[in-house]
Amino acid sequence: MRKGKCRWGAALLALPLAACMVGPDYRRPGAPVPSGYKELAGWKIAEPREAIDRGAWWSIYNDPLLDQLERQVAITNQNVKASEAAFRQAVALVGEAQANLFPVIAIDANATRNGFGSSRGVTGTSVSTTSVSAGTTSTSRTTTISRGEIDRSQYSLQGTVNWDLDVWGRIRRQIEGQAAAAQVSAADLANATLSAQATLATSYFNMRAGDSLQRLLEDTVAAYQRSLQITENQYNAGVASRADVLAAQAQLDAAQAQLQGVGVQRALNEHAIAVLTGHPPADLSIAPALLPEHVPVVPVGLPATLLERRPDIAAAERSMQQQNAQIGVAVAAYFPDISLSALGGFVGDPVRHLFNVTSRVWSLGAAASETLFNGGGRAATLAAARASYDESVASYRQTVLSALQQVEDELSTLRILEGQAEAERAAVASAQRALDVALNQYRAGTVPYTTVITQQTLLLSDQQTALAVQQNRLVASVTLIQALGGGWGVDQLPSSGIIRDKATAVRF
Repeated sequence: MRKGKCRWGAALLALPLAACMVGPDYRRPGAPVPSGYKELAGWKIAEPREAIDRGAWWSIYNDPLLDQLERQVAITNQNVKASEAAFRQAVALVGEAQANLFPVIAIDANATRNGFGSSRGVTGTSVSTTSVSAGTTSTSRTTTISRGEIDRSQYSLQGTVNWDLDVWGRIRRQIEGQAAAAQVSAADLANATLSAQATLATSYFNMRAGDSLQRLLEDTVAAYQRSLQITENQYNAGVASRADVLAAQAQLDAAQAQLQGVGVQRALNEHAIAVLTGHPPADLSIAPALLPEHVPVVPVGLPATLLERRPDIAAAERSMQQQNAQIGVAVAAYFPDISLSALGGFVGDPVRHLFNVTSRVWSLGAAASETLFNGGGRAATLAAARASYDESVASYRQTVLSALQQVEDELSTLRILEGQAEAERAAVASAQRALDVALNQYRAGTVPYTTVITQQTLLLSDQQTALAVQQNRLVASVTLIQALGGGWGVDQLPSSGIIRDKATAVRF
């Protein structure tokens, strides 16, 4: 008998799964993806890396301190922690939707004691009621004292089962939509992590550029001090005017003032790095170091691969399935809602007779409800769901276009800056040679000191420009890697099955 009941139970549980699901099944729409990158044509990347390391994409810069800082982002960055909590919430909402597939079972227990008048003299009676339903217990008690009463007790213990059969797939579409929403949240988590990591790398290289600028200005101040000493010697020897000394002093003072201002931006970048790693700025101090000379660039591959490499594109794509499932939910509202219900238990008086066969009560029922007219509300809901889906499709395609633009922007930036860096290196070398000649000529008394000042100014300007170009190249390299997804792949996105398994674990 028990085996038969189990078979019937299994058959009933399988009934919703065997039913149909109304509404459109999801198919990923196409996106405007070209066959190649425009800005890559004719540019051969020098010493390209074969691929970006999964996760630790920053390892291409070969900087142990940067590696140490970047690894803290996924652990202690508060924005990443918030995104991780949002993902767990999304998984829990999948479990909440899954629970609607199962019957709702409740138990209700009642005890009633009442009294009524009698010709006999009876003193003292009480009336109490206790109710237990779905894990909640409430009790009320009233005591009365009278004479001539007879009491009677009534007890009941009943269980109820209500089950929405989900014949048309409304609940399953809701689960599909919530699972897709959880995948959106997972992709958002990956995107938040990548964004924080890229921002940290950018701040790090900007800070190193400040360190290099400080070193450059320190060297410049030292050179200007030597020039000042030369002019003073020339003045003391009677071969130079006091104006030369004052001009050299003014040049030195300007360089020293510029040196003092370098620390402002350096401090701001260091504070930003501390916050990105989840620490107060007071807890982090980074020793100065020079900006790297090598700028690594990775192969970008084909534009079509970008759809599988960027978490924001994956989030936009999963959002389309989420909205598509809502269309199915809206379509299911046009069909009858079919449910089963059952009640069983015992009602007896007094307690010793409660569980007798004669005290048993039960009922079985089935219900179907259908809305015949609601003023066009269902049609409006369906139209809104379809419009939301169309909006998500447009948002997906715009996300793809923006991603392609970002890659093209950084490719053109890196290509152009590479040529500018070569030109600036040549300009610095030429300016240094011109300054050396001018100083020798000044010592010989063949040119005025203004010629030296002009060459010193030109050299410092070229050196600062060359440093800024190198800084921009490194930042563009980081931005390109971010635009390519930072080594992330859509295979790292948890599947719908994994999401549902996680949701089941949350429920139980």
